[in-house]
Amino acid sequence: MKKFLLSILLLSISTLMFSQKIQTKKFNSEILQNDRYLKIYIPPSYTSESEKHYPLTIVFDAEYLFDMYVGNSILFATKDEAPEQIIVGINQNYNGERYDDCSYQKENSLPTQQSEAFYQFVKIELLDYLEQNYRISPFKTVVGNTLTANFTNYFLIEKHPTFNAFINISPYYALDIPVLLHQKATNLNDENIYYYLSNNKENSTEKAQLIKDTDTILKGVENAKFKYKYDAFKNSSKTAAIGQSVPSALSFIFEMYSTISEEEFENNIKNMSPPDAIAYLEKKYVEIEYLFGSDLKIREKDIFAIESIILDKENGDYLKNFGEMINKLYEESPIGDYYIGRYYETGKNYRMALRYYKSGYMKLPEGDPNSDGYYQNIERILQKRDGTYIE
Repeated sequence: MKKFLLSILLLSISTLMFSQKIQTKKFNSEILQNDRYLKIYIPPSYTSESEKHYPLTIVFDAEYLFDMYVGNSILFATKDEAPEQIIVGINQNYNGERYDDCSYQKENSLPTQQSEAFYQFVKIELLDYLEQNYRISPFKTVVGNTLTANFTNYFLIEKHPTFNAFINISPYYALDIPVLLHQKATNLNDENIYYYLSNNKENSTEKAQLIKDTDTILKGVENAKFKYKYDAFKNSSKTAAIGQSVPSALSFIFEMYSTISEEEFENNIKNMSPPDAIAYLEKKYVEIEYLFGSDLKIREKDIFAIESIILDKENGDYLKNFGEMINKLYEESPIGDYYIGRYYETGKNYRMALRYYKSGYMKLPEGDPNSDGYYQNIERILQKRDGTYIE
């Protein structure tokens, strides 16, 4: 309960602190032949002096979905569980625009003439404007609820999906959408697609069953490019399900950005060889930089996550490679020198082991609690060199 209250407090403070970063813009659309009103959230680190790029999220039904998404995105970024995002909300509830924007033909489940225009507005006008005026990374997300959630799928079933991630909160699926989704998900062969789907207790029997059927279909997709998560909030209203769906979706979509979890280690890394584990870690951060525009150094937590593999497998042959990688990333840290020293100690090259253990020890600030442990490494090597060490 305390953790929940703390999260709510952080969410409230974060939203308040960065509220000045939200812009309201009147966008004159030539395609729609009218003005549309946007809310645009720019992360606090976005400055004219920087060249950093940011993932983009488009939020439909912005009047009530935008603030919820922004607040959660700030919280996740603060906790280093997701990158900062540029978030653009489209208001659709002033005059019931969402029904024209997102309507579909019952005979084939495809957009009507009016909603096709809204589709073109988003895909061509809006995205082109945003990419010309903001530093956008390749990763894009779209968020919708009920009717607008169904509409997000038209950006997926096209030949080249416009977005990388789709958040469908309690969607009012058109009848043919589940089949179209299955066909698309099965045949994906380019970049990964992240698809989040949720349900709630207030959906009608027909709508709820269509969501359940879609879940069954999508769970059966055997394609590594299609990443899928489903939440059934059986005790939640439509409104409550929104508050539950957004953080769950963020956690799922940006799992790759987060530090290595126990689940990721068990499923993807545990049985790797040392060189494969090191390559996995390096690739993870290359993809983070490419997709999210975040030039992160490999986090120390992730370094320690694969430590056991480096130490325990192949007689420690890759300790030197591991240590050199760490020294490049954290030159001021003694950790890389420790691993290289251990490598030389294992090979009984005590002269080189002593050099690196001393180097690591010298990097420690005065009074560091780890000083004694590092100095013991030096003493042990001196004893081994002199033949006085007792196991």
